[in-house]
Amino acid sequence: MTMGAVVVRRMHAAAQTPRLKKLELHPPRSVEVEFANGSSFHLSAEFLRVHSPAADSKIRSISGEKVIFGRRHVGVMSAESVGNYGIRILFDDLHKTGIFTWDYLHHLGSNKFSLMRTYIRTLRKHGLSRDPQRRK
Repeated sequence: MTMGAVVVRRMHAAAQTPRLKKLELHPPRSVEVEFANGSSFHLSAEFLRVHSPAADSKIRSISGEKVIFGRRHVGVMSAESVGNYGIRILFDDLHKTGIFTWDYLHHLGSNKFSLMRTYIRTLRKHGLSRDPQRRK
């Protein structure tokens, strides 16, 4: 085996998501995930809803940029297993089409501060709010 193959193999192993140890719903506000490497994340319902990996009719497309807004108070109602690789979360705005894989949950948890900062900047840029629109 060449030195290059060893380096590539190590890089691939390091890039793999650690095995999920625990997933716990804390309805309506959050989901807690813990991985075998000791990393653990509390992910808010708003954060998960905004970063749902599904297309949604409630997304506003602005200049080709998909923006979900008004979800500050959204809640998690339930979740169901999808195979042995993820969950489908039902939110109280009835969104339920996104499948959150263990890899994606780890990515969200590992990057939640930068992702949330980017999300808030995007809302500001387009004059939108995290708060729901008032009904008339």
